[in-house]
Amino acid sequence: MEKTRFTGNFTQQEPIPEAGIDAALRVLRHGRLHRYNLAEGEAGEVALLEEEFAAFTGAAYALAVCSGGYAMANALRALGIRHGDKVLSNGFTLAPVPGAIAAVGAEPVLVETTSSLTLDIDDLAVKAQASGAKVLLLSHMRGHMCDMDRLMTVCDAAGIKVIEDCAHTMGAAWNGVPSGRHGVMGCYSTQTYKHINSGEGGFIVSDDPDLMARAILLSGSYMLYPRHKARPPVDTFEKYKYLTPNISGRMDNLRAAILRPQLADLPVQVARWHDLYVRVEEGLRNTPGLQVIERDPRESIVGSSIQFLLPAADPDQIETFLAATLARGVELKWFGRKEPMAFTSRYDSWQYTTAQSLPQTDAVLAGLIDMRLPLTLSAEAAALIASIIRDEAMEIAA
Repeated sequence: MEKTRFTGNFTQQEPIPEAGIDAALRVLRHGRLHRYNLAEGEAGEVALLEEEFAAFTGAAYALAVCSGGYAMANALRALGIRHGDKVLSNGFTLAPVPGAIAAVGAEPVLVETTSSLTLDIDDLAVKAQASGAKVLLLSHMRGHMCDMDRLMTVCDAAGIKVIEDCAHTMGAAWNGVPSGRHGVMGCYSTQTYKHINSGEGGFIVSDDPDLMARAILLSGSYMLYPRHKARPPVDTFEKYKYLTPNISGRMDNLRAAILRPQLADLPVQVARWHDLYVRVEEGLRNTPGLQVIERDPRESIVGSSIQFLLPAADPDQIETFLAATLARGVELKWFGRKEPMAFTSRYDSWQYTTAQSLPQTDAVLAGLIDMRLPLTLSAEAAALIASIIRDEAMEIAA
């Protein structure tokens, strides 16, 4: 009997909302794309977006920038990280995170990963003491948040400042506190596969006026920082304006125009992602040879992707499984592959960093499978995808 197939697409995003298209056309028609190129009395799309994003996250200040990677590097610079400094970060993350550390000439100190795909806080405490690092660039990788209450207790006691990489957690929360609001700065991405889409883009949020003043100056404000709406008081900039280099990375008005309606719609989109995630998760639960990642009830997640483990499968079995699901139209990624493929690079492929050994992370990644959940999937498609994965996982477990 012929096996069922999924015939949809895992990389097709929903179209930009009509309100965003209309706003983009208005910007194109007046031609004022640069954030500081404004008409008399005009706030500008970027400044308005920053104000709205600050309100969305509950932050005092927000800065819109050109990418999530730039946001992280800017935040590190704002905190005073310099060449040769050590910065703690996740062993399991995507390459832009260690890339941001490398961009400022610092050295990543990688922390182990738990079977829940979160930062190992016990290992963090040990490596913080051994390395002397005073900054943690924490990646909420694939939307999995560690125990943020315990993490902040450990970091506060050790004098470690936390920057949160929220590329996969815009709209998520821990114990009711929005992602990005536990540390001193939160960084977000608006790259196409993130939760709001401008192709490329990002945000930084903070309640610290000095850090945000430096971040705005670093982004290339050309002494036009009074035109920002979600900024610290103007006199805060006086301490830094002649000492801070311009490392340009501003967002433009066209991208901001596209993003503002998407940000307004994000709570509805988060609920839709949650429904897709739960449908796939329930379809996979109790599958022989397959282990779902149990989520902490204190997490409010954005289920834009889903991960599971094949803990007993060897590499050949995993390759067989991936080929079988792909033949049935289901595109999965494997984080345990030795050679980087697309975004699934392992920490040992970041050869611009000091070689490090993370045996616990290696064991987790060896069987870790990843799948996007775009909102173009229907509930019926999600159920079908789960059934295909289940069938093929049982085949290799038999």
